[in-house]
Amino acid sequence: MKKKNILLLALGLTLLASCNKFLDLVPEKDITTIPSVYEVRKNVEEQEADCYSYISGLADPTANIGMMASDEWIGNEYSRNYGQGMGQTTLSLMNVADGSQNVQTPYDNKWTQVSYYNAIRYINLFLKYVPSTYDMTDSEKKEWMAEIKVLKAFVYFQLVKRYGPIILVPENIEANATLEDMKQPRQPIDKCFDAIVSLIDEAISDGLASKAQQETSHQAYFNHESALALKAVVLTYAASPLFNGNSDYADFKNKNGEQLFPQQYDAEKWHKAAVACDEAIKACEQNGYMLVSGSSSKSTKLLNTMMDLEERTQNPSYTNEEAIFSVKSPNTTMYYAEKLFTWILPYMQSSDYYNYSSQNLGCLAPSMKMVEMYYTDKGLPIDEDPSWDYASRYTGMSEESDQTTYDKVIPAGTPVLNLHLRREPRFYADIAADRTYFQRGPEKKNAWSQDYNLLVKAYKGESFGTAASSIREDIPQNLTGYWVKKTLYSDIAGKSYASGYVSKGSDDPFALIRLSELYLMDAEAWNEYEGPSEKVYTQLNKVRERAGIPDVQTSWRMSKHPNMIQTKEGMRSIIQQETNIELSFEGQRYFNLLRWKKGDELSQPVYGWNIVGEDAASFYNNWHGPIIVWNKHKFISPRDYFHPIRTEEIQISGCKQNPGW
Repeated sequence: MKKKNILLLALGLTLLASCNKFLDLVPEKDITTIPSVYEVRKNVEEQEADCYSYISGLADPTANIGMMASDEWIGNEYSRNYGQGMGQTTLSLMNVADGSQNVQTPYDNKWTQVSYYNAIRYINLFLKYVPSTYDMTDSEKKEWMAEIKVLKAFVYFQLVKRYGPIILVPENIEANATLEDMKQPRQPIDKCFDAIVSLIDEAISDGLASKAQQETSHQAYFNHESALALKAVVLTYAASPLFNGNSDYADFKNKNGEQLFPQQYDAEKWHKAAVACDEAIKACEQNGYMLVSGSSSKSTKLLNTMMDLEERTQNPSYTNEEAIFSVKSPNTTMYYAEKLFTWILPYMQSSDYYNYSSQNLGCLAPSMKMVEMYYTDKGLPIDEDPSWDYASRYTGMSEESDQTTYDKVIPAGTPVLNLHLRREPRFYADIAADRTYFQRGPEKKNAWSQDYNLLVKAYKGESFGTAASSIREDIPQNLTGYWVKKTLYSDIAGKSYASGYVSKGSDDPFALIRLSELYLMDAEAWNEYEGPSEKVYTQLNKVRERAGIPDVQTSWRMSKHPNMIQTKEGMRSIIQQETNIELSFEGQRYFNLLRWKKGDELSQPVYGWNIVGEDAASFYNNWHGPIIVWNKHKFISPRDYFHPIRTEEIQISGCKQNPGW
């Protein structure tokens, strides 16, 4: 019997382990049992919150593999080792990008009895016992169970994204089951996607409430629109190259000899994804979801567009009309090392009274790859715009004379690197570059007010620059000479950012699905299914219009390769770049690169500037271009497309390990 119990623990299906205060079992015939927990509504409400708490870690960058394993960010050794030995948080998930994933103690280990499989166990108990709760109406039971069914689908999906084929758990296995019954096989990937979609469809057919009908206390849970959005995202993944006709896994079979990946590409999967995206978008638009736009309080068009773009990722008290599904950090004690702003706010000089805070470490920097990914002001890649001097982007600095457009964004009379000039609004909204402005507090109201529109001065010894004379591993340093603005509130000063952040909305919920993502996926799915069409252009242009750039047809007619928008392959490239820009620094690029089977991009060195340079020439590498600032990134294909299952779990359960591990 001992062996059986160990196996159940490994699969996360046991009824013996619990971190839930209501499910700590007591001896038989005592007062509290699992069924009795679900007798009253109050306990059921707490159980639902406990179930949803399993995904709340996705709100923390330190626990979000999509953020930390990507090539969007780079942090030095200090950020990876911060607080080790003191029980504090590090950005250790960044080690996955360096090829340090392993089978003994895997990073982001969700295949375990204390993680997502434990969540599934609790979800199954909820679905089993809530029908017997005596002080809830039938409609209320149905509604809450529907919210939980979509959560189960979401947890399954998170496992599939990480591991590929998973063990499906329709019901918990009883503790007295036979050993063989406990050794469940991994299911073919199509069955996994089918199970996810079936749960969502079942919840929707049960009458899952829309956002407007949902109880305020349940606003952190799935509703009708977010369930449809999740279905659209899931089906888009199912249609993508990683899961659809992937020959790399032709020999990957479960312990019963069943093929786990289909070898035949199925174009109809893209059609299903496109239809699901259409349905989700229609439901969202009809029920009040919309792209954040219309800011008018700023002095220029560009500044108003930048404010729209700033607010698209902010969700104080769940008020963002673009955020379709969000999670909130479980941390209620404001543990700063788990907050993204701690790592991206600039580490200013301690002598700067108005801007210095010891909590702002500033050592999580955007890569040069991301800096160059943003478009020009014409809405084109920097190497596709004939009017933009691509060849001179590193070799000189110019003064921006158009202050009608760039007032408070690029200073007048100041030489700025050509790479930083005439870029799209998302560049200036998301990236703080040397000799551009970075609003880090309330706007100056009069001549006597403190000016918080800070000019980024990134050279050694300057306000944003390092004080050290060399690259070091024991202090916070920004390795590339750029800072991320995205997710930050521009009107909160760096000195008091933590308290100002809390006052905005009691710790912002983090959006996992935004409306703009649905538009981009819809364009992608229709393009993959039938090639370029108005359906593709229309959805793409909704995102571009809010970004303050011309529509895709207008932009690409001015490009070096105007025929790009007329072919499926050309539009695929355009849509993928648009997706990488719009969803940058939100934990999406990593999994998108994987599903597109472009993981090899994650092996490239990270470039930036010479941050110990004391003047423009030395900082910009004497005009020879960026230098390698991190050369440890490593991606082994096809092994690294999926995480390993811990060796001990494999030995106990008998299920197949992922190829390459």
